[in-house]
Amino acid sequence: MSKSFKYTHDVLIYPLGLVLLIWIVYWIEIKYNLNFTTYGIYPQKIEGLKGIIFSTFIHSSLKHLFNNSVPLLLLSMTLFYFYRKISKPVILWGIFITGLLTWLIGRPSYHIGASGLVYVLASFLFFKGIFSKYYRLVALSLSVVFIYGSLVWGLFPGKVGMSWEGHLSGFVVGLGLAFVYKTNNLVKPKYEWEKQDYNAEEDEFMQLFDDEGNFNPDKNNDDQDKKDDEINVIYHIKKNKDGIE
Repeated sequence: MSKSFKYTHDVLIYPLGLVLLIWIVYWIEIKYNLNFTTYGIYPQKIEGLKGIIFSTFIHSSLKHLFNNSVPLLLLSMTLFYFYRKISKPVILWGIFITGLLTWLIGRPSYHIGASGLVYVLASFLFFKGIFSKYYRLVALSLSVVFIYGSLVWGLFPGKVGMSWEGHLSGFVVGLGLAFVYKTNNLVKPKYEWEKQDYNAEEDEFMQLFDDEGNFNPDKNNDDQDKKDDEINVIYHIKKNKDGIE
């Protein structure tokens, strides 16, 4: 496994902390009969700018919260595992720029929820893997498409009460961040035959081929059998009493 793909406690701590935070906010809202919706993004209004910071952590219902929590947890864990060095900037800039873009293009209504960040993460993981041209990350991109490909329908107007502007903003921001960080590529591991000191004669795999280039996994066993079949005769010459050999 590449040294760049290494499990650390951050893979769990930060994603779980983020999801726990939005659940705590919702619990406080329900517990004390509060309404945090007004802290969401209200486009083109100065007072609506505060939602750029707060809207990600506010949800309208338990269903809304749950639907965002699962993909947010999985995608953020994936981000911290594969891109741990840039994971925090991606999340922080993702929240801020997505909120700002939503404020600029959104309808005159309160926009709340973590779905914008979910789209940032899905978009970033997809495009970053494609830009990297590294087979593991490309496979990750394809996995994101396979699991969350249906998110694309959220980019267009349709469902009443859905902030497609926030989704579109998150998608665009994720693409932009993937482009910004595309030069921060992982160091691709070198195989043995790519190293300068590589010696084919010492390679155990290459030893499985015979002198004619044919793959012969029993070659080493055959060589050993030949050695076992060889009979070594050792002569000892002694002189008799008369000195004759």
